[in-house]
Amino acid sequence: MDSVCFFEGICYTEFMKKQKTVIHIGAHLSISKGYASAAETATQIGADTFQFFTRNPRGGSAKVFDAADVQKLKDWSECHSFAPLLAHAPYTINLASDSEQVRYKGTALLRQDLELMEKLPCRYYNLHPGSRQSASMESGVARIAECINSVLGENGTVKLLLETMSGKGSEIGGRFEELRALIDRIVYRDRVGVCMDTCHVFCAGYDIVNDLEGVINQFDSIIGLDRLCALHLNDSMHPIGSHRDRHEKIGQGYIGMDGFSAVLNHPFLQKLPMFLETPNEISGYADEIRMLRALVK
Repeated sequence: MDSVCFFEGICYTEFMKKQKTVIHIGAHLSISKGYASAAETATQIGADTFQFFTRNPRGGSAKVFDAADVQKLKDWSECHSFAPLLAHAPYTINLASDSEQVRYKGTALLRQDLELMEKLPCRYYNLHPGSRQSASMESGVARIAECINSVLGENGTVKLLLETMSGKGSEIGGRFEELRALIDRIVYRDRVGVCMDTCHVFCAGYDIVNDLEGVINQFDSIIGLDRLCALHLNDSMHPIGSHRDRHEKIGQGYIGMDGFSAVLNHPFLQKLPMFLETPNEISGYADEIRMLRALVK
């Protein structure tokens, strides 16, 4: 497969050369046909990275390791100057669960996934912190930290990213303070970062539309910008502070194009790898990536 993308037939490499500020943007893609195939699809849609589920998001076995496929991925990534890939944990992992069995199974999956990611050109592994259910926030945070500490050592290269959440129900991670409390309990915290989801933080009550700089400053003072490693770019079907996690296509929700223009032109945020998780097919992702790149001033 060649590297001609959907940018009106323009070669992706030539397109990127014309960009004054290069942003690293990708989409959530399937690895059912292999990692290399996903990388080729990413290039076709104008992306220079991609996110993928390590296994079926509702559970199941991880993809069987194929050394030849992984080598093709590495070669393609190097040839096309890919930004770091982002692996996404399955939704079945809930390290804050009331059930000891659920926490045990989640910890086992986390360990397996991190071991597999060490074999890939994948620097980041994204995890939803978990739902505390009937437990207090403090107890839920303690449970998550205990599970992570049993898995995360000092010698790995993959960084575990805790995702900012919308704060629905008993979900942990809707407030920056909750993520900070969790990070503080992790022994090897140098291997822990944060992935900020635009839809989630907006629905959690952080006004990234009208006061992005204020939100970034708040994140910095509570967690530290050095821990912000990646962004999920999603518009929101619901208004600010709704605590409802429903992604919308870029520009068609409450965040809108002005909100994403602010994100893409923020001097710190625009350096981070960004990943689309909008309700789209491949061609829709291509349109969004083209549209987002055009916003960069």
